Amino acid sequence: MWLVNKIPDVRITPRWRPGPQGDLSRRRAALCAVFAAHGFMFASWAVRVPAVKEQTAASAAALGLALLGLSAGAVATMLLAGALCRRFGSPRVTVLSCALLSLTLPLPALAGSALALGLLLTAFGAAYGCLNVAMNSVAVDIVTALRRPVMPGFHAAWSFGGLAGAVLGGLLAPHLSPLRHLLLVALAGLLVSALAGRVLLTRHGLLFSDAPEAAAPGAAAAPGASAAPGAAAAPVSRRDPAWRGTLRTGRMVGLFGLIALCAAYDEGAIGDWGALHLRQDLGADAGLAAAGYAAFALAEASGRLSGTALLERLGRTRVLILGGLIACAGMLLASLAPDVWLALAGFAATGLGLANLFPAAIARAGRLAGSTGVALTSLLGYSGFLLGPPAIGFLASQAGLRTGLTTLSFLGLAAAMIAWVSRDPPEVSEAASPHPGG
Repeated sequence: MWLVNKIPDVRITPRWRPGPQGDLSRRRAALCAVFAAHGFMFASWAVRVPAVKEQTAASAAALGLALLGLSAGAVATMLLAGALCRRFGSPRVTVLSCALLSLTLPLPALAGSALALGLLLTAFGAAYGCLNVAMNSVAVDIVTALRRPVMPGFHAAWSFGGLAGAVLGGLLAPHLSPLRHLLLVALAGLLVSALAGRVLLTRHGLLFSDAPEAAAPGAAAAPGASAAPGAAAAPVSRRDPAWRGTLRTGRMVGLFGLIALCAAYDEGAIGDWGALHLRQDLGADAGLAAAGYAAFALAEASGRLSGTALLERLGRTRVLILGGLIACAGMLLASLAPDVWLALAGFAATGLGLANLFPAAIARAGRLAGSTGVALTSLLGYSGFLLGPPAIGFLASQAGLRTGLTTLSFLGLAAAMIAWVSRDPPEVSEAASPHPGG
């Protein structure tokens, strides 16, 4: 399944300001529903791919090209979504793109050819990518207003939504055509859009303003980003030229984007190749082989549930470093284990290690550079998800699947090293920040 926080520096979307705690709690719940719907709708489509392939009589190669339409649409709108969030406000873009994702979800089931499928998937992918950036931008604003690292909770909702969509899709597939199934899911998505919109678009909790906030003195903003009063984009000296602060912020956003790429690369590769490794290399039956990704996904979702507590207790850098090292060790165990059950334990450990890398990276990038940072990090993460499976396939053809999967451990190690390089000069616990920018 497809595809992923830190606290010290703050960037709030231009049209948002923190409101009463009760309103923030309602907005947090509403946004969790949107994250869950995002994962649920994508998983619902993913489980119907075989039926749609049969319906369109597409070859494997033609289906692969058609699926590139989804990727192309997502990448294109990720590049634009940051600007849309700055122009119209991330809450509005979130609600609108959630509704559009619901409306475009049934379209691929109408395709009668591989070409039509590719075009319809482009529309679905565009809504998917836009919602990805917009909802994470809203999440960054809520993290800022609450002054707590709650981003992993939103991504836990996405993970559990995806698991629910996959399970329900598997149960409905023998009884409903893809079109009827996806229409039912689309109706549920529209309902979530309407209910979440009533909360996210209200003026009571987070007030809209007509002009972007000015950056605090000495704070360098990323291009197109706005800062909350008193917020600093990075620990920049007052004597530094503005361009130097902007360059430093861009460098930091790029580093956190690379962490997201490492996490998503591993997740995509495990999703596509994990079951085959268990079946081909370790002799597992079909049911036990499928349990490999299930173990990974459940561990990842569970790890995200505890992410806020870990970030508050250990701080961002320690969580990222430990997560990367655990993912590295887990992937080594999964790929080199001589026994199926040890490999399953390795996949579960990898899921726990990767659980908070993507949420933490995207939250930090958003706090540094607003919706622009979220868009860049999402794009890099999505690129990793796309690159992982074919790269492992190439390595498997040259050196064997075990060797190919072993390389995933180096991505976990790389994420840990990048987290250490990008640590704050004086490491400050997120929970201990005296103010949003501290």
